[in-house]
Amino acid sequence: MASRDTRRLAVLIDADNVSAAMADDLFSEVVNYGTPTVRRAYGDWTTQNLAGWKETLPRHAIQPMQQFAIVSGKNATDSFLIIDAMDVLYAGNVDGFVIVSSDSDYTRLATRLRETGKTVYGIGRRGARTEYVHAFDRFVYLDLLGAEPAKPGTPRDPQKLLRAAVGGTAKVDGWAYLGGVGHYLSARNPDFDVREYGFRKLGDLVKAQRYLEVEEVPSPAGPSHIRVRLRSGRGR
Repeated sequence: MASRDTRRLAVLIDADNVSAAMADDLFSEVVNYGTPTVRRAYGDWTTQNLAGWKETLPRHAIQPMQQFAIVSGKNATDSFLIIDAMDVLYAGNVDGFVIVSSDSDYTRLATRLRETGKTVYGIGRRGARTEYVHAFDRFVYLDLLGAEPAKPGTPRDPQKLLRAAVGGTAKVDGWAYLGGVGHYLSARNPDFDVREYGFRKLGDLVKAQRYLEVEEVPSPAGPSHIRVRLRSGRGR
């Protein structure tokens, strides 16, 4: 399996669904997961609706994929993106996909790509349907990238999520390694993001929780590992 640094990604953008203003933040996020070797944006480029994207395409080496809006009220872009994604899949040149859209019409596409063993990331607005968000291995909200204004609302209780993750991955002695905790969180909550709580890394988030005990375990082969466990006693 390819490492994260060498993982080849196909970034497929529904230009009808997202703003060109997000492009810089989008690709800054994508490089955290791999190398965007395929970069395509879909829409009817003969219209003025995509004028902002037209100026952005060359800066990020994005290939515009033309789909004429033949029937008024019907979004032909969705079908084109889905068909093209399957073509990219069967070409066998990528290790994963990034679907940039909040449109739940791509739900089955995401699950179908995952069925083939590909890692699939989603990036879209916070109003995306729950079943769509959970179709991805990881889903990132645009407002957390700075690409859109932050949305009002209270983040989910991190204590509930972290208690479940630590308890679900702990060994007999009660300690759980941070990597396992992170995997547990993302597997059950694809849209979990430490940035919602004001942190950049999961390690920083767990260290700030009074109900968790955190320690670093030296590793002779490389960087130390972080492990966590629930503190004993109530009200902590």
